Amino acid sequence: MSKVLVIGAGGVSSVCVHKMAMNPGIFSEIHLASRTRAKCDAIAASVKERTGQTVSTYEIDAEEVPALTRLIQEIGPKLVVNLALPYQDLPIMDACLAAGVDYLDTANYEPKDEAKFEYKWQWAYQDRFKQAGLMALLGSGFDPGVTSVFAMWLKKHKLKTIRQLDILDCNGGDHGQAFATNFNPEINIREVTAPARHWENGQFVETPAMAKKVAFDFEAVGPKNMYMMYHEELESLAKFLPELERGRFWMTFGDAYITHLTVLQNVGMTRIDPVLYQGKEIVPLQFLAAVLPKPETLGPTTKGKTNIGDIATGEALDGSGEKTFYIYNICDHEDAYAETGNQAISYTTGVPAMIGAAMMLTGAWKGEGVFNMEEMDPDPFMAMLNTQGLPWQVKELAGPVDF
Repeated sequence: MSKVLVIGAGGVSSVCVHKMAMNPGIFSEIHLASRTRAKCDAIAASVKERTGQTVSTYEIDAEEVPALTRLIQEIGPKLVVNLALPYQDLPIMDACLAAGVDYLDTANYEPKDEAKFEYKWQWAYQDRFKQAGLMALLGSGFDPGVTSVFAMWLKKHKLKTIRQLDILDCNGGDHGQAFATNFNPEINIREVTAPARHWENGQFVETPAMAKKVAFDFEAVGPKNMYMMYHEELESLAKFLPELERGRFWMTFGDAYITHLTVLQNVGMTRIDPVLYQGKEIVPLQFLAAVLPKPETLGPTTKGKTNIGDIATGEALDGSGEKTFYIYNICDHEDAYAETGNQAISYTTGVPAMIGAAMMLTGAWKGEGVFNMEEMDPDPFMAMLNTQGLPWQVKELAGPVDF
């Protein structure tokens, strides 16, 4: 049983904290902090009502390292779970080092002034965490996170090598809004509008954003258009699967979403550089995020399912030649809301964050330094997915993907 501090109070945090409270044998004390304490209090009230467990709440600016360090030292957690914005990864890691506490997050660091997703900033902390005898686990969400564990489970149990890997992220949910994002609007739009990159023959190949579209029939969802884009797990997968010849990431978007986003881009509302308005500097994308529906409010109206997984082709472990496997999870928006008060996009990230924390707190995953999910034994994580609301399935396909 262990004490944990969660930072951030959005939908993902809400799911994670609810699921921690449902596993009191692992999480004996849950502490929750964010810039807005009222959001923490709302999550704590929901957790109390649903589980009977008490969550202690705090107000903190995660970018203020001395103040955050003091808070961590006062609480004395065994682990800090960072579910704040990716811009805040480095200051939170600094505070963990200063306080002598292990660290976990769900998304890699990115600077505020550039839509650039790279692990280099966090990988640079390797020596500092190792010398301190601490562990930092990066990217324990669904993608990144589960998608990387899926790949390594296939590598352990089905495939000797992975030659080609495609990650398919489909949200078949309908929230009834004209335009809304299913997770933080600022992060979502920065990801989608950034140039696409995929791994091919030992290097990343860059193409224009949303330039490649493919139709795919997803189980429990149906046919959807998916677009090739860049996602951070491609970088770590290329590092930890040295035999990988091609790695790609795909995400589905409806025609209405694409139309709205195109208009917003054309009028400059997705810009991340400051503009002067009535004598004050504002960032258009941050203003847009402020007026769009909050992802955590979409739960009551969202219906449908998500389907997220990997298709991997490589040399079979049993020596039977080349094989292709599809490993995936299907999550229902209404079921996720009934359990935690949040829709499936938050659920599919918040549950793996809890499981990653459980892996560290129970000692199933341990080490000194900075680690990605690919470096850990996939089996205990995969077992918890099945018992904690994200059951997975795997099937063999007739051959490699033809797109």
